[in-house]
Amino acid sequence: MAFVSKLESDERPAGPRKLGRSFTIRTEMNRISFRQGMLLGFLLVVLLLGGVAIQSWLVVERVVEQSRRNSEQAIQLTAAIQELGERTVDIERSARQYLVLDNPVFRQRFDEHLAQSLAVVDRLDAMAAEPLPPLLGGWRMVAEALRSGLEQRIPQAEIIPLLARLAELNGLLKQAGQRWVEEQNRKGLEQLEAARLKLGGRIALALLGALLVALAMGWWLVRPVRHLEQAIVRLGASRFDEAITVGGPADLRQLGKRLDWLRQRLAELEADRERALRHVSHELKTPLTALKEGVSLLREEVPGPLGEGQREVVDILQHNVRALQEQIESLLTLNEAAFDARRLQRAPVRLKRLLAGVVQRRELHSQARQLSVRIEAPDQTLLLDAEKMSVVLDNLLSNAIDFSPEHGEVRLSVSRTDGLWRFECIDQGPGVAEEDRQRIFDPFVQGQRVAPAPRQGSGVGLSIVRELVRAMGGRVYLVPQERGAHFCVELPDEQ
Repeated sequence: MAFVSKLESDERPAGPRKLGRSFTIRTEMNRISFRQGMLLGFLLVVLLLGGVAIQSWLVVERVVEQSRRNSEQAIQLTAAIQELGERTVDIERSARQYLVLDNPVFRQRFDEHLAQSLAVVDRLDAMAAEPLPPLLGGWRMVAEALRSGLEQRIPQAEIIPLLARLAELNGLLKQAGQRWVEEQNRKGLEQLEAARLKLGGRIALALLGALLVALAMGWWLVRPVRHLEQAIVRLGASRFDEAITVGGPADLRQLGKRLDWLRQRLAELEADRERALRHVSHELKTPLTALKEGVSLLREEVPGPLGEGQREVVDILQHNVRALQEQIESLLTLNEAAFDARRLQRAPVRLKRLLAGVVQRRELHSQARQLSVRIEAPDQTLLLDAEKMSVVLDNLLSNAIDFSPEHGEVRLSVSRTDGLWRFECIDQGPGVAEEDRQRIFDPFVQGQRVAPAPRQGSGVGLSIVRELVRAMGGRVYLVPQERGAHFCVELPDEQ
């Protein structure tokens, strides 16, 4: 039992130690900066490709060296066989001359030619060419028999077959040498093909490794950059509810922390602005309500009868009180819209159904002006916040109806170009004056051109449109044209 407990106690820490090593590696990776990470990735790719290049060079050098040795050996073998053939001719000539003339000089020449031929045979034997040794052994035996025959002065009829056998062995040696050269060439080609396949495999592995390194480093480096971009977009859209967390290199993580601090600071400033706006609005509405009630009592002549001049002053007071109340309510509406814009609820929406719903809500308004509203939209589904987009289109359509001439036409269209969805509202009214185009989306700005029919509004409708469109990651702008107003909303296609 004690031995078992000892084993268990030795095995338990293995898991934590492994986790500790993994945590250490992750910590070391997190300490690497963006620049160091890029240099490390480039270094790994260079090492992989450079290593394969060096191996390729060594393989090519080895193949070239082997081919050079085979060529030299083939040349030496061919030259030696050819020399042996020439020496054999000399041996045969000197042997025949000795047999006919019986002159010691020809015998001496025979011995010299035979010795030189045997030296060539020894040189061929030292090359260790596979098919040659049996033939070379036979050549030596025939040469020894020929020399013994000349010493013993055997008849010429027995010498001639030995000379013919030497010539036959030379022919066989020549054929065997050619076969050996062909075999060496075949082996060289096989080695070259094997080296080519091996080299191709190494290159493929190196390229795959370089690709994996590039993908890994790209994922490790690009992912935090994408997070930073998304965080900046959210900050630009005044969406401060989601914390900013950036991984990857140390400098990018530090930048992410700075952006999160900026998000918290902006959220605090936005909350202070909204709180101050609500407080000021409340403080203004309380005395304004009392003032409105007092003006109403004066107009109803509760304190006493009013003269003509007094009644005119009361009318002016009542008009200004009502205008001030509308301004405060519009300011609260704009503030509420800016606050709600940060809460997006995206869902798939049918474009035609969305536009039809907006037109239906303004049907009585358009009928009163005897206008027709034309819808041009593809039968597709778009991922967006339908409620906020309906508010945008409703404000644009309301303005278009107010400024359009009777029996005119308002066009609502949707199209997709360059990865953007374009929502356009075009009317046939007087359009926007040149001096108003730069500030038409500012709060409480009403254009200089007057609508054909009386209308109520404080000039915050287009400001609300801009806030909502920015929250959805898009932009709204006025398209310049000579007649009519042409508003365009562009949203990114996030599907």
